[in-house]
Amino acid sequence: MQSFLRLISTFFIFLSCVENTFAGITSTVIRSQWPSSDIPLDNEVFAVPKGHNAPQQVHITQGDYDGKAVIISWVTSDEPGSSEVQYGTTKGKYDNSAEGKSTSYTFYKYKSGYIHHCLLDGLEYDTKYYYKVGSGGSSREFWFQTPPTIDPDASHKFGIIGDLGQTYNSLSTLQHYMVSGAQAVLFLGDLSYADRYKYNDVGLRWDTWGRFIEQSAAFQPWIWSAGNHEIEYMPYMEEVDPFKSYLHRYPTPYLASKSTSPLWYAVRRASAHIIVLSSYSSFVKYTLQWMWLREEFKRVDREKTPWLIVLMHVPLYHSNNVHFMEGESMRAAFEKWFVRNRVDIVFAGHVHAYERSYRISNIQYNVSSGDRDPVPDKSAPLYITVGDGGNQEGLAGRFRDPQPDYSAFREASYGHSTLEIKNRTHAFYHWNRNNDGKKVATDSFILHNQYWVSNSRRRKLKKYSSKSIT
Repeated sequence: MQSFLRLISTFFIFLSCVENTFAGITSTVIRSQWPSSDIPLDNEVFAVPKGHNAPQQVHITQGDYDGKAVIISWVTSDEPGSSEVQYGTTKGKYDNSAEGKSTSYTFYKYKSGYIHHCLLDGLEYDTKYYYKVGSGGSSREFWFQTPPTIDPDASHKFGIIGDLGQTYNSLSTLQHYMVSGAQAVLFLGDLSYADRYKYNDVGLRWDTWGRFIEQSAAFQPWIWSAGNHEIEYMPYMEEVDPFKSYLHRYPTPYLASKSTSPLWYAVRRASAHIIVLSSYSSFVKYTLQWMWLREEFKRVDREKTPWLIVLMHVPLYHSNNVHFMEGESMRAAFEKWFVRNRVDIVFAGHVHAYERSYRISNIQYNVSSGDRDPVPDKSAPLYITVGDGGNQEGLAGRFRDPQPDYSAFREASYGHSTLEIKNRTHAFYHWNRNNDGKKVATDSFILHNQYWVSNSRRRKLKKYSSKSIT
């Protein structure tokens, strides 16, 4: 028994040190047990709910800054119907109601259904709510759990998914995620991949994707960020308004964080402060996104929300030949802020593979002096690419050789990640490969919080110095 305990202790010490150890691993495993083509339209995962004008594509997201509200969205296909949501803390007993609004849009000759958005606010923390949308025999019932109160030691488990699409690989990822025990999804952009279709099929594939993710997104918030496949700039169909479908269908609580656009915003949830950036909106100095982020960092209170997480679509650091250095301009604009504010993790998608960096920065970059390579930096975030959800474009299996010093682990397989925050100082991170129908934790470690761990070290050094002087 003692030898077993020593083994376990050694294992966790190894895991806790992995983020600061420079010995990069390139996995040779490449898995694609399912077709990369989209699931056929007649598959049961796209089934339309029974009943006249029954609500479909039900999904929720956080509706405010602090986790006491949700936005519930759904679509009715035949007529507007009611935009009311009934809800309560007892199943089948709805003591409260809220009235939402409906909208619709056209894309080429496609006309969307009636898209409803309803805000439920003033909710209690750490409470299970049941809710009903629709009316009569076509109504549907779901539930969700609110997060714990904002507190530095509030535990919470996030799922991280990017570039999902609607293939059999996408289904494998979603099914594996749903048994992970995570309580909210941090989504890294590229949702439906409907833009890979033409004419009316673009809208049709947004509808199928909404029904596809309902099995998870109707029961817990998905916190959205937009990717390049949401832009849908298609002049040949006279569709030139960027993000048109996405903005109509997937609202965000951007006004609560004083943002001027639904594409960049922030939320606080349990012990985490989550900042969402838009890789495909202007971000250089004095643009609206740049000015908003500068002010948002001032609002971060690490005493209340010690975990600082950034979401974006295009990774700032990765070593895949696909999309290599596409994030360089945003890195130049924002990296110094990430380091200065001790961001814990920056999650991105876009590259259809998995990769994790060490804590590195390139804020000393100087084209004249020749200082152009990233260097170890304990104040820097980890950069993690999770663009492996399962879309029809397939995996990005061509990594740069040799593996750069800043790259810790990389593999071209489908999967998802989880980040389980335990308290103000530690979190458990897993990347799970979808392997032969089983969830396999392939890359995992204990993550130390940037703010509290560094403060603890400073306090210990100060205490030691005081003792030395006396």
